[in-house]
Amino acid sequence: SYAEAVSRAPQLEWDNYQPPRPSFVGTRVFDEFPLQGLIDTIDWTPFFSTWMLAGKYPKILKDEIVGEEATKLFAEAQTMLDTLIQEKWLSAKAVFSLFPVKRVEDDAAVLDASGNKIASFHFLRQQGKKGKGVPNRSLADYLNPDQVDYMGCFAVTAGLGMETKLAEFQAAGDDYNDIMFKALADRFAEAATEYLHEQVRKSYWGYATS
Repeated sequence: SYAEAVSRAPQLEWDNYQPPRPSFVGTRVFDEFPLQGLIDTIDWTPFFSTWMLAGKYPKILKDEIVGEEATKLFAEAQTMLDTLIQEKWLSAKAVFSLFPVKRVEDDAAVLDASGNKIASFHFLRQQGKKGKGVPNRSLADYLNPDQVDYMGCFAVTAGLGMETKLAEFQAAGDDYNDIMFKALADRFAEAATEYLHEQVRKSYWGYATS
């Protein structure tokens, strides 16, 4: 039951913890990410999963069964990657917010500058049966129960403008490049998320990802 799951929440030590305040509170927009700067952040393993090739990058390139096909696919992806950046087939954009919040049971009440509640986030709690000593977690567990804490949220897209090129592929019946382009856009979306996360941590929280 939910009540039982709540009773099995993680028991964290808060007595000597002071929630760090970010240097900025509010909402900001990254109008356009530099796509070239995202390449080193790309996680290529899910890219191969899109093509039903199992294995982790870069080991998959030397796999006895799928290595040859994976290497060919990866090379063709690099060619399209260079072209789509040069010809600006798509662009990436993000918006993020940092809020002061107060925990209310399993919810987070978002506060304005005067400390008044302006919205709520309702967090789920794990309700599956766990092993002995394993808690039923909720994101709310990691907000200070007694003091104002801070929470971030974001939205990222790497699909702006891609409809034009996709329409060209689809009109030509070019399913291969249609799928390839979508797969690369998906990788850029995740890479942009990692880039945003790192920038926010360094610029507004004062520390980098370990």
